[in-house]
Amino acid sequence: TNITMKQLDSHIAELSKKRYNVAPVIDIIESIQKGKPLPDRTIGITIDDGFRSVYTKAWPKFKKAGLPFTVFIATNPIDRGSTKYMDWDQIRDLKRDGVEIGAHTSSHNHMPITDNNRNLSELLNSNSRMLREIGHIPILFAYPFGEMSTQNLQQINKAGYKIAFGQHSGVVNSSTDFKYIPRFALNETYGNIDRLRLILNTLPIPIAEITPANPFIKNQNPPDFGFTVNLSIKNLNRLSCFSSNEGRLNVQRIGHRIELRMNKPFPKGRTRINCTMPGPNNRWRWLGRLFVVP
Repeated sequence: TNITMKQLDSHIAELSKKRYNVAPVIDIIESIQKGKPLPDRTIGITIDDGFRSVYTKAWPKFKKAGLPFTVFIATNPIDRGSTKYMDWDQIRDLKRDGVEIGAHTSSHNHMPITDNNRNLSELLNSNSRMLREIGHIPILFAYPFGEMSTQNLQQINKAGYKIAFGQHSGVVNSSTDFKYIPRFALNETYGNIDRLRLILNTLPIPIAEITPANPFIKNQNPPDFGFTVNLSIKNLNRLSCFSSNEGRLNVQRIGHRIELRMNKPFPKGRTRINCTMPGPNNRWRWLGRLFVVP
């Protein structure tokens, strides 16, 4: 996942406008968890993997604009001395400058299809390297590829992470699972300024009772996907849902309970489902989910 420098410049120019409140992601999450109010359009910026261009190209631009961000580091490429990635001295430079460093496993493995012992070893080895190189173990974690299972959730708890991010689209709110936080991905294909403005102005669809709880699909495929929308959200008849596997989905609604029925099994790998609906002031509400089939 990458964007061009021209796109990055346009993103920074947009994010620097007064209507947005760009803040460290850890501050945003802790405020939501504690019930503290945040300004409208509060934005957190994250970058995965630790490529060298984060240090040489992105950091100077974010720093000049005064925009905080978080970098999630997979430690093995750093330890191998790959020229595509930052080295530990550069990572320490970022940390000293206030950039939040998060964990991203050792090898950037597909966690749901990796056995439990290997996963835990990956997490603990990452913690050991972080402690030695930057002086502390991160409390922020990002699942490689955005893939997770309920077993992976138990493993990151054992590793001591307090907050974890996926790669499914959506807006963080008080109903969010803070061990599986959504993020909008920006890349060359989906990184134009119109899409950026769209997602910066999206609103949440707060939900509860999501099924299946485990986004790793081993048995029933396709799953019966459903969730209950908070009673504060009106006009649910305008909710539309789409799957990367088969397009527009059949939405069944009973009160504020939403059930989606797929016609085809999910293929191997990742399948995304996105649900959107019009919100107030010409803004869109958005809820996403990412499923993984081994």
